[in-house]
Amino acid sequence: MASDKPADQYEEVFEEGDVPKEAQTVHRIRANSTIMQLNKILVANRGEIPIRIFRTAHELSLHTIAVFSYEDRLSMHRQKADEAYVIGKRGQYTPVGAYLAGDEIIKIAVEHGAQMIHPGYGFLSENAEFARNVEKAGLIFIGPSPDVIDALGDKVSARKIAIAAGVPVVPGTEGAVDTFEAVKDFTDKYGFPIIIKAAYGGGGRGMRVVRDEASLKESFERATSEAKSAFGNGTVFVERFLDKPKHIEVQLLGDNHGNIVHLYERDCSVQRRHQKVVEIAPAKDLPTETRDAILADAVKLAKSVNYRNAGTAEFLVDQQNRYYFIEINPRIQVEHTITEEITGIDIVAAQIQIAAGATLEQLGLTQDRITTRGFAIQCRITTEDPAKGFQPDTGKIEVYRSAGGNGVRLDGGNGFAGAVITPFYDSMLVKVSCRGSTYEIARRKVLRALIEFRIRGVKTNIPFLASLLTHPTFIDGNCWTTFIDDTPSLFDLVGSQNRAQKLLAYLGDVAVNGSSIKGQIGEPKFKGDIIIPELHDASGKKIDVSEPCTKGWRQIILEQGPKAFAKAVRNYKGCLLMDTTWRDAHQSLLATRVRTVDLLNIAKETSHALHNLYSLECWGGATFDVAMRFLYEDPWDRLRKMRKLVPNIPFQMLLRGANGVAYASLPDNAIEHFVEQAKKNGVDIFRVFDALNDIHQLEVGIKAVQKAGGVCEGTVCYSGDMLNPNKKYNLEYYLKLVDDLVALDIDVLGIKDMAGVLKPHAATLLIGSIRKKYPDLPIHVHTHDSAGTGVASMVACAMAGADAVDAATDSLSGMTSQPSINAIIASLDGTDKDTGLNVQHVRALDTYWSQLRLLYSPFEAHLTGPDPEVYEHEIPGGQLTNMMFQASQLGLGSQWLETKKAYEEANDLLGDIVKVTPTSKVVGDLAQFMVSNKLTKDDVLARAGELDFPGSVLEFLEGMMGQPYGGFPEPLRTKALRGRRKLDARPGLFLEPVDFAKVRKELARKFGSVTECDVASYVMYPKVFEDYKKFVAKYGDLSVLPTKYFLSRPEIGEEFHVELEKGKVLILKLLAVGPLSENTGQREVFYEMNGEVRQVTVDDNKASVENVSRPKADPTDSSQVGAPMAGVLVELRVHDGTEVKKGDPLAVLSAMKMEMVISAPHNGVVSSLAVREGDSVDGSDLVCRIVKPGDK
Repeated sequence: MASDKPADQYEEVFEEGDVPKEAQTVHRIRANSTIMQLNKILVANRGEIPIRIFRTAHELSLHTIAVFSYEDRLSMHRQKADEAYVIGKRGQYTPVGAYLAGDEIIKIAVEHGAQMIHPGYGFLSENAEFARNVEKAGLIFIGPSPDVIDALGDKVSARKIAIAAGVPVVPGTEGAVDTFEAVKDFTDKYGFPIIIKAAYGGGGRGMRVVRDEASLKESFERATSEAKSAFGNGTVFVERFLDKPKHIEVQLLGDNHGNIVHLYERDCSVQRRHQKVVEIAPAKDLPTETRDAILADAVKLAKSVNYRNAGTAEFLVDQQNRYYFIEINPRIQVEHTITEEITGIDIVAAQIQIAAGATLEQLGLTQDRITTRGFAIQCRITTEDPAKGFQPDTGKIEVYRSAGGNGVRLDGGNGFAGAVITPFYDSMLVKVSCRGSTYEIARRKVLRALIEFRIRGVKTNIPFLASLLTHPTFIDGNCWTTFIDDTPSLFDLVGSQNRAQKLLAYLGDVAVNGSSIKGQIGEPKFKGDIIIPELHDASGKKIDVSEPCTKGWRQIILEQGPKAFAKAVRNYKGCLLMDTTWRDAHQSLLATRVRTVDLLNIAKETSHALHNLYSLECWGGATFDVAMRFLYEDPWDRLRKMRKLVPNIPFQMLLRGANGVAYASLPDNAIEHFVEQAKKNGVDIFRVFDALNDIHQLEVGIKAVQKAGGVCEGTVCYSGDMLNPNKKYNLEYYLKLVDDLVALDIDVLGIKDMAGVLKPHAATLLIGSIRKKYPDLPIHVHTHDSAGTGVASMVACAMAGADAVDAATDSLSGMTSQPSINAIIASLDGTDKDTGLNVQHVRALDTYWSQLRLLYSPFEAHLTGPDPEVYEHEIPGGQLTNMMFQASQLGLGSQWLETKKAYEEANDLLGDIVKVTPTSKVVGDLAQFMVSNKLTKDDVLARAGELDFPGSVLEFLEGMMGQPYGGFPEPLRTKALRGRRKLDARPGLFLEPVDFAKVRKELARKFGSVTECDVASYVMYPKVFEDYKKFVAKYGDLSVLPTKYFLSRPEIGEEFHVELEKGKVLILKLLAVGPLSENTGQREVFYEMNGEVRQVTVDDNKASVENVSRPKADPTDSSQVGAPMAGVLVELRVHDGTEVKKGDPLAVLSAMKMEMVISAPHNGVVSSLAVREGDSVDGSDLVCRIVKPGDK
């Protein structure tokens, strides 16, 4: 797989016509700077280091050769060389084994005319036999002599040399050991802690710290196994382990004439798994006498073995500044870059020229001429996820944008868009080395560079590096070798939000599969830009709405409190309105699907046009869970954003008494917590109701609101026809309920006519009677226009003494929504019940909503007119549209008339209950159950003991929704429950209080940082909240996406903008949707983002592909054990039925040249074992389950 281009065809350096034709080849250009007689070099390595060496080689006019494994055929180092050749045939070597195939690499070098071989670091760089074979082949090995590699590459031999030279060493075994017994003898003599190290390699592989005898044998076995896998030799040696030492290393250069110089030291103390993470040159705050002694001893050691070429002497410095020699690495180091930055010396160039015969003096590298200037810091960016214990990540890099600028040096390998990161090799992407005149300047440059990077598609350690560089200990330069392990706060990460790529993933899914929003039928009828209306004053001058209006009723609440607000409302001479457009109107007509962005777009205009509203109903009820469940939005974020743009109009929410905003009773402290958060985040008025008008349930919500300081609107749910003498819900019933509410010291009385069955005459009688009894009590009436009499009923309420009534913008009014706002204003015109609203402004706002309704046309209920039958079936407005949709989903669409009739019968069966969420759902569920099973009312009564009733019905009969007026229906209740408990008091009395500390801890474990609002959401809807968080983790915050692109894909070539935040706008364009891959069932979707082509891979849900994949472990289920990373299971320690204790090893995973033990998360029995030895697994693949004792 050599390059296709002959040597004389490389012409990328100059554009055509820049220079004479004979100069237009790379090699002729390089020849102009020839300083050596040798001309061809092969680098026996991969990734970043060959590229680094090639660059210097080209500066020295050398022709370069790369070698690569089959798995590395797309690697960047292959493309950076003048020639590149695959090592062996496909399948002949393992991915790592190819780079250890010394004879094959030498063969390639000889065959293609190389004169020198540079081993880089790792792989064969410390293999003396390879160095000998290179020289036997007549080639030059760029590195120490084979004998020196033998002497120093073996850490045991190096210790002996150091002892002979009088250099202090840490107590350790006299030689390499390969048996557990020898290690045990050492610990018996010297005690713990100890460190086991591979005798023939470095980089942290084959290295284990052991602190007690219990883990000694396991650690020894893992260390020897890793060493053998990485270096071909499993022998180790053992030393005492020093606590909190610094790791200082000295860069050395030696020529072929016995001359040795040092290039000063590096501080490599910041390590993980004994692998360096961040390096500093020179060491900060190392005492001068200690530094000088270390430098002198390093040179002395090198001279004692007649060292040549580049090498590194490594020392540990304890907290008393005593130093101990640990090893000499006879090769160039990963971190050599920062020494180059502070000395100005190209170490690789020195290596090559020394190997070619140059002396240090000829290169100008005498000790007196080597000085340092400033500081340099290097970070290694790797594809590891620090939040998961640095689990290596694999996959395709989708986006790669690197840093740059003054003082920033990048040494990269496979860091480019489209690169595939495999589990076979080291996880490093790029080294970032930054130089500054002081340590602090260098540190800040590194931090700036890290923030500039944009790497998407694989996880990286950038968030961790940023956390590390901003830690006070690192800022002071006082880190030690176990600093990372000893500092858990480093893992409080602030990661990149990856917003753009997540957004593209969603847009790509819509482009391939269409919208997945439940309930959507077809695409929007309107896809243009919605025109925002202008408001004008009486003189025709345009009103400035760039800032929200500050005039409104909310100021009284903020300045004087709920009681003063209630008094002011009662004293108002006209009739105030509550606008339901932002909640109940779209809930009733558009399945609650209106998104936050479309409310905010008209918010400022609303604050001006409707400043005299009693309130804006905009939150709570069904909008709360639907926001998370179907719109993938945070309802609390919606509340805060609305509040900011409408600071003047009181916000009203719907609170379901002891249920909060859930569909069943919750512990009392859950309601208190929720109401407290709602008040803090912007709700002013809480309309507290109970589905059964149970005063004990109502009391829970009322007290929570009063405790939080909100305006408490205690509410009566109106049901049936009060004028019908056969109905149990008569005037006496309602007045008694009002008495109970007044006794609870409510601020406002609410009348909630959720089915729209309050006829005008009944309204006059009810409101008039309440007003007569309670002349100072503010009354607010809510209704639906289902029967078409809503306007008349609301006018009747106003004339009878109601202080506020409900309305919706004209385009979202009528039928199951609220009456038309302009119709009510017109009907009150000429009376003393003026609303205080400017009719021109109200109409102007409606032009916005008329356009928006077309945008949300896929969710239309398609009601054609009023339904006076509501007086018979009494189905609430919002439920009517929902039931129509549910009926069609259940295949009952053609039986809609039967369903409405069954609703009446179901209501009778349940005792003619008040029907409002959630009891209306109980009646609806039973009705649909009856229709789908062809059951009559008599059938249900006769077979109640054997029917599997819907869960909601059983919960109602059990008493989980409270106590109905007149009691439960018998014998239906007893037969249906079949022995289940019967509650005779409110459910909250039987519920344990929420342990909020436990909930916070659990949510933090699952999702990282959490807010009190998150806690409140979870307590209300645990599964909905978790599903929402998982969706957001995958696709990001979609609330910023314009609705037309949320619901449908753009046209090919259509440009559109998405504002992520103020001043950050993405310019997007769909370019193409690729063909279906028959193997994967996926398509590539291509977008242009800010002028850069991005692609995302999307599963085509319509494709029929047999895709064999392992199930993933659920991270929220502690019994499921997943693979911590992609790799190969080299050993399986258990089988189904094995009893294990917490921490017991289950399997051994080998990945990226290291081994990890997969251990049991808790005591239990192994079941559902999903893997075998030798299986390849991806990260998070299910390995097995550990069933706790007593669990099924």
